[in-house]
Amino acid sequence: MNAGVKPPFLPYGRQVIEDDDIAAVVATLKGDYLTTGPRVAEFEAALAEATGARHAIACSNGTAALHLAARALGLGAGTTTIVPAITFLASANAIRLHGGDVVFADVDPDTGLMRPQDLTDALARCPGGRADAVVNVHLTGQCGDIAGIQRVAKSAGMRVIDDACHALGTNVRINDVTHRIGGNDYADLTCFSFHPVKTIAMGEGGAVTTSDPDLAKFIARDRSHGMSRDPQSFTQAEDALDGNGEVNPWYYEMAEPGLNYRVPDVLCALGISQLTKLGRFVTRRRALVASYDALLKQLAPHVTPLHRTPNVDPAWHLYVALIDFDALGLSRADVMRRLAAQGIGTQVHYFPVHRQPYYKAMNPNLMLPGAEAYYRRCLTLPLYPSMSTDDVTRVVCALKRAIRG
Repeated sequence: MNAGVKPPFLPYGRQVIEDDDIAAVVATLKGDYLTTGPRVAEFEAALAEATGARHAIACSNGTAALHLAARALGLGAGTTTIVPAITFLASANAIRLHGGDVVFADVDPDTGLMRPQDLTDALARCPGGRADAVVNVHLTGQCGDIAGIQRVAKSAGMRVIDDACHALGTNVRINDVTHRIGGNDYADLTCFSFHPVKTIAMGEGGAVTTSDPDLAKFIARDRSHGMSRDPQSFTQAEDALDGNGEVNPWYYEMAEPGLNYRVPDVLCALGISQLTKLGRFVTRRRALVASYDALLKQLAPHVTPLHRTPNVDPAWHLYVALIDFDALGLSRADVMRRLAAQGIGTQVHYFPVHRQPYYKAMNPNLMLPGAEAYYRRCLTLPLYPSMSTDDVTRVVCALKRAIRG
């Protein structure tokens, strides 16, 4: 870089859009369908292939995916769902939007992930010591003990929703068998997001995967007003059929009201193109994480990477460093401002959801020490596939200056 030229700003995350992505979108824009056309089914098939899922249902965003999952499992009024405290708002809000109650679980202070014991402890705080479901959040791209979480859930009669909005492309080895997140070997439903900072980008977009054909049918119908055009589901033959017993071509039925959570073809065209690059994007993210891990050793013990969960190959969505701001005598806000002045964007993932005013009012005395310890130290540094190794070096050098004055 030339002397005096200001280096580019590095955000904490961003999309990587290439010429073939643009061409795919333009081709769809020039076609007959902008929405409810063939690209949606093509994207769903490609996502099912990528995750090993039996069924994939695309929708408008990751929050919609979580809301559809809650509705599919009937997590409405009179039900309780356990959600880890370190997550995005949507993991809990999706349950509340359907009328269900939320009980928050603590997390590992060094990963931000819910552990089986955290789930067990949260279950003991549920009304009557029972819950209907758990949302297992795969934070930053890592997943925790998914087999252990399922064992606790199954023994308590709970369904499992995997919130894998951070974890498209993540694999975990259990008993020498590799399981893809989204394949639902240890969950009833898995939810994904394709927001621009995620592993692949659709602008906005989400999906639910499942092995249960009945859940898949419900979600596909529910995302589009509850409408069905499947003749086998029709109940009103006098309206559905013409005089020859053929289905009237305009006819559809609504057994119960649904939502408008459809995703348009134009976004699915981008998603199809991006999915072809999933392996490349994941490989690059892993390489950048390895560079961060190596360079941050010079800032130990006050700055360390997240603890790694065993037997997991994460498709890293975020790079979170744990910084002992108290020991350094610095505030996180000051460090973030010093980094921003050097062209480095950072973020906090996440403020504990149980401390948000809406949820705090429901349980003002709830103390979750693991979540507090994680939140107190976490800082998200830039990570996206178009970054170079030199960019990582620049970030770490800027962080060193920020914490050493």
